[in-house]
Amino acid sequence: MSVRRLIPLFLLLFANALPVQAGNGWSTVAYPLAGSPEVIGSYAAGCIAGAMPLPLVGDGYQVMRPSRNRYYGHPLLIRLVERLGRQTADRGGRLLIGDLGQPRGGPMPNGHRSHQSGLDVDVWFLQQPRERTLSRADTEQIEMPSMIRATEGTINSSRWLPVYRDALKQAAQAPEVERIFVNAIIKQALCESETDRRWLEKVRPWWGHDAHFHIRLACPPGSEQCKPQKPLPLGDGCDADLRNWVRDLVQAARSPKPHHKPEPPSTDRLPAACNAVLYGSTAWK
Repeated sequence: MSVRRLIPLFLLLFANALPVQAGNGWSTVAYPLAGSPEVIGSYAAGCIAGAMPLPLVGDGYQVMRPSRNRYYGHPLLIRLVERLGRQTADRGGRLLIGDLGQPRGGPMPNGHRSHQSGLDVDVWFLQQPRERTLSRADTEQIEMPSMIRATEGTINSSRWLPVYRDALKQAAQAPEVERIFVNAIIKQALCESETDRRWLEKVRPWWGHDAHFHIRLACPPGSEQCKPQKPLPLGDGCDADLRNWVRDLVQAARSPKPHHKPEPPSTDRLPAACNAVLYGSTAWK
């Protein structure tokens, strides 16, 4: 038997004896754990059994950076992306889809602290024409353009297009979506331009997120071990708190501090049931 085949067998045999430690293999597991879908833990400290892969190309969307193998999620998330893709295709466009999660969720070695439970997906603002499919090389190399002028605290009107707002609104109006993260400057621009701001309630400000928006689903039915976030505050969020976010972003852009590469997310807070998910056991049920 080859060494490659012996490694998974070794992990399975010693699953109960091994603690979940950083670098334990969440990013090297190639396939989801088979079975009914169930989310375990929280968005930033969790995992998923029964995840599904998002096809790399679909009607009105295409997955970016597929070499990362981060295009897995709960079936509800996969269906949402596919539905948003069809709606975008009806408008003549094609969404570019960033990271969902790893095959069994869990912490990633870089790029995110959340995206661990199969309920998160990044969607680029940049779109392609519906009839254009990018080459594999392009999906790995094309950069996400920022949609803001950070030092001015304004949206970049030379890049921002109405279809980006349409895609964001379509996602926010999906009932299974719990919240969406965007850069505070983008939300500020929407607060100023929208006549009906009720759909902005789910759109929350966060650092970064100037080139993409981050969709997060609520805990799905049947996932009793899923840990939800606190409820959103009432209102559309076009308030003094948002103005403070924008002020802080502008100050940070004008007086940048040295960047320190963050440590990979810790596995210390993962639920014990994630141990069995990682190593292919049914003990998590």
